[in-house]
Amino acid sequence: MKKRFVILGAGESGVGAALLARQKGYDVFVSDGGEIKDNYKMELKAGHIDFEERKHTAEKILNADEVMKSPGIPEKNELVKQIRAKGIPIISEIEFAYRYKGNSRIIAITGSNGKTTTTALTYHICKTGGADCAMVGNVGYSFAKQVAEDPKPLYVAEISSFQLDDIKTFRPDVAVLTNITEDHLDRYEYKIENYISSKYRIALNQQPEDVFIYNLDDETTVKTISNYSIKSTLAPITMSKQLPQGAYLLNAKMHLKWKNEEMQMSIEDFALKGKHNHYNSMAASLAATAVDIRKEKIREALQTFETLEHRMETVATIKNVEFINDSKATNVNSTWYALESMEKPVILILGGVDKGNDYSLLKELVREKVRAIVCMGTDNRKIYEAFSDIVPLMVNTDNAKDAVQSAFHFASKGDVVLLSPACASFDLFKNYEDRGNQFKKAVKEL
Repeated sequence: MKKRFVILGAGESGVGAALLARQKGYDVFVSDGGEIKDNYKMELKAGHIDFEERKHTAEKILNADEVMKSPGIPEKNELVKQIRAKGIPIISEIEFAYRYKGNSRIIAITGSNGKTTTTALTYHICKTGGADCAMVGNVGYSFAKQVAEDPKPLYVAEISSFQLDDIKTFRPDVAVLTNITEDHLDRYEYKIENYISSKYRIALNQQPEDVFIYNLDDETTVKTISNYSIKSTLAPITMSKQLPQGAYLLNAKMHLKWKNEEMQMSIEDFALKGKHNHYNSMAASLAATAVDIRKEKIREALQTFETLEHRMETVATIKNVEFINDSKATNVNSTWYALESMEKPVILILGGVDKGNDYSLLKELVREKVRAIVCMGTDNRKIYEAFSDIVPLMVNTDNAKDAVQSAFHFASKGDVVLLSPACASFDLFKNYEDRGNQFKKAVKEL
């Protein structure tokens, strides 16, 4: 009998898992409660995979031997509860892909902020160093699809806490935890400890020969790491002291120490600027070192990396006003990092779907650097409550064009208009990419 493998959600990860499962001889069924995008539908049809959209047929799902659910589906979903009640195992796509990775090595990266930049930078370093590798997971291709269609000896994977929630055996050779700050608490019963446990799962299956990279300057990580029995070799990063092994910054130089070798590099030479990016650069360099990429290649890659779209991306300078697209800042901490790296006065575009945000974290930086706030969302009350006493200029808008025009109107020569919303985008946009693209279009139309 073929094993029945049911997949909930037909996005990038769901379709990727369906193709891999089909290739491995499972009886595959894909069910999506919404509409499936045309390109994914074509892939499912081409793979002769049975699927349904805009509904979930219980009898076709509850007869599964195993279920893979998309990271977007929460535990409190009714169907998920029924699957759990029947004792059917639920796994995530990365767990499924991991089964078929063969002898490949994996660098897996998670964290509340910086994971996409760190993943892209790690991939760039490994590629520059001559590794045959792929960037998978939350960024780029689905891990399962990559394993099915073009397997590689090395995978650099960005992994969210939702994907880690349903792993069983997934064990990366190198795990990176960039930091832990309050995010997505709506999915974790508003308990930060549930979210923290979820992040540490990245290292829980690791063995002594594996490597765990973490941030010694991240308060939550330092306070909680001893609660988890991590067996892997610890490789910390810090800006506050010298280390016998790991990466640290001292006198504007990065020191990388690993297995009796040391490399130094001035932070002036890093392509990525800003304090938070120095952490990302240290983490990525250490991860690459752990998979034997040579020092001179790491140095070269750190100098040649180009920033990601929607992450502190310079769009244009118009009449001496610079426009920056940081649409990927979907939580308060990301916006904190963006403001922290600003050297000119800021007109800040904020707002969207609030995930239980605590704006008090931003108050000091807003007081110091922000001249005006343009709200872009359907409900901006919390933003007004947080900042109306410290920012005299505040205005509501409900689309990117009005937001950009208002911001430009408030800006003086030498200012920066920064889109760094601190919120999810689903009230007015499809996703953060759509929000960033509409912002860029509006800037170009000025």
